[in-house]
Amino acid sequence: MIFKAVGDSRPYPDHGLVTPKDWSPITPRVVRLADLTTTRATLDLSALLSQDSTFYGDIFAHVVAYSGELYLEDGLHRALRAALQQRSTFHARVLSL
Repeated sequence: MIFKAVGDSRPYPDHGLVTPKDWSPITPRVVRLADLTTTRATLDLSALLSQDSTFYGDIFAHVVAYSGELYLEDGLHRALRAALQQRSTFHARVLSL
C-alpha cells in the first residue's frame, strides 16, 4: 500500500489557501507516503506523465494536518511519481489546522 488510505473528499474545514502563492510561506518538509490519506480517489494520468507538470504550479505537494491525520490535498501525481521511483517519502508543504 502506498498511502495510509484513499479518500475522495476533504474532511477538514476550508482553510482559504488556494493558489501556490497562498501556500508559499509554509516551509516544505519531508512526509512519508504511508502516513497520507488522499483527498481524491482518481488521478489524471496526463498529469502524472507530464514532464512539466509543476511548471505553472508549486513544486511541492500540499498536505493538511487535521485531527492527527495527514491529508494529501494537492500533488497526488508527485506522490505517485515518488512511489514509482521506489521512494517512501517526498517533500510537501504541511498546513496544520
